[in-house]
Amino acid sequence: MTEGRTALLSAVRTLADLPEVASAVTEARDACGALRWHQALRRRIPEAAAESRVRGARASAELEGAPYPVDLVREHVVGARPWPDPLGPLEATVRGCVQATAQTEHLAALLLRAPMQAWARLHVAAVAGRLPEHQVGRPREDGDVCRELTDLGPAPSAAMARARLAAVAEVLAVARELPVIVVAGIVHAELLTARPFVAGNGVVARAFERALLRTAGVDPTGVACPEVGHLAGGQAAYLGGLAAYTRGDARGVGLWLVGCAQGVTRGAEEGVRIADAVLAGRLDRG
Repeated sequence: MTEGRTALLSAVRTLADLPEVASAVTEARDACGALRWHQALRRRIPEAAAESRVRGARASAELEGAPYPVDLVREHVVGARPWPDPLGPLEATVRGCVQATAQTEHLAALLLRAPMQAWARLHVAAVAGRLPEHQVGRPREDGDVCRELTDLGPAPSAAMARARLAAVAEVLAVARELPVIVVAGIVHAELLTARPFVAGNGVVARAFERALLRTAGVDPTGVACPEVGHLAGGQAAYLGGLAAYTRGDARGVGLWLVGCAQGVTRGAEEGVRIADAVLAGRLDRG
């Protein structure tokens, strides 16, 4: 094992071993384990997972400042309601979240082996048609401006953002040797705070987290809704956790990681509600 890899594993394990982080991660794993054995998921995983993506996309859109009724999202997804033409800003954001969340079903082979490709595919799904073609599916170049998440301060330079993506890719390369929920939280925060894309960073971050939790076996059915979990405390709490992360100290990063683990727990609880609805044949009341 190289010295750099050893140091990286040690740094992430130190965060994972913080008592409050370790406790929250254990609770999240237990909640996902309980969901996995829900009676409805013996034979109806595809139906429940599809509804999870509907609710996850809607929650992700609301975190982007685009609230939208879940029943309308569901109708768009199944083709019962066409998207407006032309799309307004609200509908464009929601559709991007729907498309990115759907893309999570096709990334298993890329998440740990080629995360840059996974981020690119998610970004194309999230923003295609909303940005100039040269800014879609690729990180910012010098001169490109990101105006997202200004409450966290100005976005890092394009060069710094690319360097941070490379560092995140290194974490993902050793992800199977670490608590996956902690890794998912770090990747989520880095994509949001580094803001490597001109737009759509939050949508990509939340979709990648969903895909990673499924592929790494935390939520193998894909029925948990981590996006709903992140939304549960409101947008202000979500941004507050990110602000703590940007401080860079163990307490601030630990606070964000606890919030992420709690989001997974709440997302698993939403998954149970979905499974209950599938079992009762009343998904349209979700």
